[in-house]
Amino acid sequence: MKGVVLCLMSLFVCKAAEVRPNFVIILADDMGWNDAGFTGNRAIETPNLDRLAREGVEFTEACASAPNCAPTRACLLTGQYPPRHGIYTVVDERHAPGSPHHKLLAAESREALPTESVTLAEALRAEGYATGMFGMWNLGRGRSGPTTPTGQGFDVFLEPKQIGFEKDAYRNAKGAYAPDALTDAALQWIDSAHSKPFFLYLAFHDVHEPFDPKPELLEKYRHRNGQIDPALAATVEAMDANIGSVLASLERLGVQDHTYVIFTSDNGGSRRTVAPLRGGKGTLYQGGLRVPAVIRGPGIRTAKSDQVMLSMDWFPTVIELSGSAAAKNLDGRSLVPVLRGAPPPDPRDTFWHFPCYIGGGGPCSAMRSGQWKLIEQFESGRVELYDLSKDPGENHDLSSSDAKKTAELLAKLHVWQDATHAPRITQPNPAYDPSAAETKGGRQDRDSRKPKKP
Repeated sequence: MKGVVLCLMSLFVCKAAEVRPNFVIILADDMGWNDAGFTGNRAIETPNLDRLAREGVEFTEACASAPNCAPTRACLLTGQYPPRHGIYTVVDERHAPGSPHHKLLAAESREALPTESVTLAEALRAEGYATGMFGMWNLGRGRSGPTTPTGQGFDVFLEPKQIGFEKDAYRNAKGAYAPDALTDAALQWIDSAHSKPFFLYLAFHDVHEPFDPKPELLEKYRHRNGQIDPALAATVEAMDANIGSVLASLERLGVQDHTYVIFTSDNGGSRRTVAPLRGGKGTLYQGGLRVPAVIRGPGIRTAKSDQVMLSMDWFPTVIELSGSAAAKNLDGRSLVPVLRGAPPPDPRDTFWHFPCYIGGGGPCSAMRSGQWKLIEQFESGRVELYDLSKDPGENHDLSSSDAKKTAELLAKLHVWQDATHAPRITQPNPAYDPSAAETKGGRQDRDSRKPKKP
């Protein structure tokens, strides 16, 4: 099926004489919505990200397509909701379905992206693009084979351990800093590939804990006033410096004016840093979903947009900006009208589905319709309703006081679940052990606050 789709796309290759645009997608790991200067952080210095935001469009209501790593990456690369590709979480034996700390029997998640999924790299390579991926894949194991980056459309793939760094380590035995080495390798690839249009996917491990920051930056932030984590701040600033190196390289090669640069994160940040939002990574509260997002490039206005967008929207956006034929079977929606200042598209409902356990989170599903957000908790059977325009921190559950709106949105959520074959988790786990659950923390929201009723 994949081959048929790619052949059809190739029939519509743009024959225009003008230069095809390049694309650089930079994905941070666990960077919260307010960890950058352009999103309002006044303690962490991010001059290069701030410049991107000034020169492009910042999405102030951007959300990840999932509350953790692997499914969001799959959504970004396929333009589809998680039930389409079957990746719901990072496959981890500590949270495998049937674990004793799970009250319900969680859904099985694919570990690798299905080979029949058409990735953004495959779509662009069919249009003559050079495609390179540097960093964290997390959608299949190994360096070669059908479920690895080179089997899913990338000409070149390099991860830190190929250049002497252990998995998820910020440093090697010689003290070299992994993000710097990864960025240098990506820039060398751009140097060799820019004679044709290129797509660079730069997936940093920054800013995932545990941190191992550069000493000079750590010392800098230790002397700053406020409650910011100096190690987080130092790691964010170091990543920003590498983004600056990417921007400088584009300018040096003379390709800046026909290159789109996209920056975002794979999920929300730590519960300690996302205030005033609730939750954090692993939950479907806004703290686990809100992410920084910005795009700069030719023909894009400079603006802030409150358009609600998801990670999966980058796929159709890039395809349209590249001049390629519209891709099929996408759930994402192109952001190009917003980028060019056209009238806003009709409002749409957006959905999240997380039928798994991870850390302090539990199986749940959610949807947003305008300012309204509904969360269905599978473990407790509880349904929560929030008005994000008045309560962005999701402190006041309105499900009892507005039963009509709750029923309306819950019905929409169930229609979407049925249409996408999203698994609704209801079966009790026969191996459930309450004492293990208390130790492991299987509840959906482990912060001390409880939803308030008006």
